[in-house]
Amino acid sequence: METINQRLAALREVMRRERLAAFIFPSTDAHNSEYVADHWKGREWISGFDGSAGTAVVTQNGAALWTDSRYFLAAEAQLAGSEYRLMKLKVAGTPTIAEWIGQQCKAGSEIGIDGTVSSYAETQALIAELRRQGGMTLRLNFDPLACIWNGRPPIPQGKIELQSLEYAGETSASKLCRLREALRQKHCDGMLMSALDDIAWTLNLRGTDVHCNPVFVSYLVIEPEKAVLFIEESKLTPAVSAYLESIPVVLRPYEKVGNYLRKEYFAYNILLDPNETNSCLVAYAREGNASVVLAESPVPMMKAVKNESEIQGFRNAMLRDGVAMVRFLKWLIPAVKEGNETEISLEKKLTSLRKVQPLYRSLSFDTIVGYEHHGAIVHYEATPETDIPIEPRGLVLIDSGAQYQDGTTDITRTIALGPLTEEQKRVYTLVLKGYIQLELARFPEGVCGTQLDALAREPLWLEGFNYLHGTGHGVGSYLNVHEGPHQIRMEYKPAPLHAGMTVTDEPGLYLAGRFGVRIENTLLILKDRETEFGTFLKMEPLTLCPIDTAPIVVSMLTAEEIRWLDTYHRHVCTMLSPHLEADEREWLQEATKPIGENG
Repeated sequence: METINQRLAALREVMRRERLAAFIFPSTDAHNSEYVADHWKGREWISGFDGSAGTAVVTQNGAALWTDSRYFLAAEAQLAGSEYRLMKLKVAGTPTIAEWIGQQCKAGSEIGIDGTVSSYAETQALIAELRRQGGMTLRLNFDPLACIWNGRPPIPQGKIELQSLEYAGETSASKLCRLREALRQKHCDGMLMSALDDIAWTLNLRGTDVHCNPVFVSYLVIEPEKAVLFIEESKLTPAVSAYLESIPVVLRPYEKVGNYLRKEYFAYNILLDPNETNSCLVAYAREGNASVVLAESPVPMMKAVKNESEIQGFRNAMLRDGVAMVRFLKWLIPAVKEGNETEISLEKKLTSLRKVQPLYRSLSFDTIVGYEHHGAIVHYEATPETDIPIEPRGLVLIDSGAQYQDGTTDITRTIALGPLTEEQKRVYTLVLKGYIQLELARFPEGVCGTQLDALAREPLWLEGFNYLHGTGHGVGSYLNVHEGPHQIRMEYKPAPLHAGMTVTDEPGLYLAGRFGVRIENTLLILKDRETEFGTFLKMEPLTLCPIDTAPIVVSMLTAEEIRWLDTYHRHVCTMLSPHLEADEREWLQEATKPIGENG
């Protein structure tokens, strides 16, 4: 098997032939996806780093990888022994990609990036930054991996299935009608849709092309009188083909989308979202007959506001997921005391309990089980090489979720397995306080997540602590577990919050080499009240699972925080008990008893 350094040597040979001073490898695919099919995992192949976010850059004399705080510890371990230098995003002193290239390469050099996997917005920003670094230019029409990646996986060809109206809650014809009206308001005749979850939502279809994400590789062009789906027809069952014909949706081969934009799209103009559309497709569209309008797609905001069927599906999925979680938590501590459990065995046990639930389809992301110091690695995933025994002491952080046909789940619990240090208890309680404070929020409709983010961080900030990942993200309806456009995070994200949106609440704190704590529920944003100042919103937990009370320092909680926790636990017990066996109900009643009784 080739080493990373051998792959770098092969890459540099191609770069010399093409007279490229550096090559940039982003993490995305041709659709600007967060999680990508194996065919597009070029950054992972050339660097060895397998996190979902990161950019690798290779010059003739150096190599570097940029990633965010979720992956600092994991990236350090995976890059060890290679030429790569870790660049920590948002840490003082870390150069930008363009600045580092400017230090490595001569003025006027040509830099390469594959324009088919780089969004137009990103490449335009790079072009401007490189120009400031001594007049460097960016080449977009070359993929060196086509020359050096032997055995590269093909573009996936998984079958597609219908998402029934029972779960979707709105016909595809209705969604297309709403989209066309939204386009008219933007003075656009049509649009190219690149984001895979947007396409799946619009057409009420689901697929298996991307691990843990029920999407399928395709493009969708919406025109005034028809829609055109670019996809390999072998992926379609007869039922799906008949359904698409009835909408109507015209089928074209996946690889023909560029040619269609250049020669066959004849409306006056076409909307392309610069953050979703890759640079090559923007270039193809500009060669065509229509004027290109670079503007935000209306789909993500439509998709983010769930209808009544989707909301009920979430509630049903969370109920079944809660049953699986209770059975796991009841099993956990006795099993650990007996011995022979590891991080991987815990993951397998939890997955097995979810798989037997009705409408289960897959995990919504690879389960994170981080025991003690591994809990401080934000997106840790145990491997046979890193797997460690679980002992009846300390904390284990478990971040997990599932795809059910009626909803997607995402939950984190940090569990005390036995004796804890005073530091562990204090940190756990601070994170819990932050979690509760965000959930207690009441706020005007249209507020953005950045305006709420400080509520979850304040208890930690008061003690001089912080975490660098986001506090919350949207969750898809049997779609991607990370869904925009809204987020709750320190960085400014202007997308407004509306009733009907789902969002997670997941503050955390990570002490490298010691332990990590995160607590997470998925929430539903609801209308709270109308006043003379407008509509006010609140958040309701959809997730049904006890929050471990053993690590809590009760004296650190306010009366309001204690009331919230007791109320949530009564709700969890009431909802889950009818679906549990007698011994499971008994365990749940003990796990959800009022916090004052535990103090």
